[in-house]
Amino acid sequence: LVLIFQHWDVFKYVTEVFILVPALLGLKGNLEMTLASRLSTAANIGQMDTPKELWKMVTGNMALIQVQATVVGFLASIAAVIFGWIPDGHFSIDNAVLLCASSVATAFIASVVLGMIMIGVIIGSRKMGINPDNVATPIAASLGDLITLALLSGISWGLYRELESKAYVNPLVCAFFIALLPIWFIIAKGNAATREVLYSGWEPVIIAMAISSVGGLILDRTVSDPNFAGMAVFTPVINGVGGNLVAVQASRISTYLHMSGMPGDSPETAPRKCPSPWSTFFSSDVNSRSARVLFLLVVPGHLVFLYTISSMRGGHTTLTLIFIVFYMTAALLQVLILLYIADWMVHWMWGRHLDPDNFSIPYLTALGDLIGTGLLALSFHILWLIGDRDSDVGD
Repeated sequence: LVLIFQHWDVFKYVTEVFILVPALLGLKGNLEMTLASRLSTAANIGQMDTPKELWKMVTGNMALIQVQATVVGFLASIAAVIFGWIPDGHFSIDNAVLLCASSVATAFIASVVLGMIMIGVIIGSRKMGINPDNVATPIAASLGDLITLALLSGISWGLYRELESKAYVNPLVCAFFIALLPIWFIIAKGNAATREVLYSGWEPVIIAMAISSVGGLILDRTVSDPNFAGMAVFTPVINGVGGNLVAVQASRISTYLHMSGMPGDSPETAPRKCPSPWSTFFSSDVNSRSARVLFLLVVPGHLVFLYTISSMRGGHTTLTLIFIVFYMTAALLQVLILLYIADWMVHWMWGRHLDPDNFSIPYLTALGDLIGTGLLALSFHILWLIGDRDSDVGD
């Protein structure tokens, strides 16, 4: 999709849309993957076994993610304006409203679609005797990237076409989705399962959006240079794979802790201090074994994506051996850092009476976006400096 969309007029003339890409793709971590982790835990500990409990969980959580999606989408557009225009001293009110309308509409629609898919997957997994932690979060991550990117590109392109003849369309789109906020707020507030998250769950979502927006700024500044145009294709890949893997690990650790008590309890197996790399990756603990398995999936997973990009002649970059070495190094380092942070962060939050299902995944996926984008940009710059230059593939 990126091969196609990065050449559309809206991406060429309103390049700040690139800043929205990591922030909105990060919504899968902020909202959908958090929803998947929360509902997976609820299913595993028997809180969705009766139709009444199931309905209460579904309505409350769907309303909650609509509130969060609308607010985060609006804030992401403001961040794009600040990061994109203020440093250069340029500002266009029409383009700013376009960013707002595109961001809010994309966030809202993507959350509705992905939320319904997640609920169906979790219910189906539970009935088939499959652990939803192993299924729901990877599906949320992969479908989240695809659906969100397609929606952002299609909506921003359509609204960009309306700028000249129907300038009032963009403000109306913004006003419509913001006007629905009170309805979703009332529904989420009236549900005991989501009331606490409605009030306490904003900090990780907003901070994660800000972190992802910094990654978006790096992406915007890098792809604006024709010499590094190929990075636009590889960024969603490296960030998507990293986010998928760390979200699975965080969800598994959280479920493991929930089975032993409530947040704040301290099982003997939970580390009280910052864990050592050895205990995270090489111990006999079940979560350490899953960390090793997830880390080993990095290389084969990325090789599949690189082969696909190469076969499509995309990315403005020839996949030389040295490029693959640098790319794989960045990907492995990103996942290694994320898995270690996940082991520390989930247990740290648990020990401070915070539910990791609601707090850890937004931070981890946002850090994945920032680390992945930063390492990829560094790799492209080093490759350019050492003479591995090929910017016309795919034209």
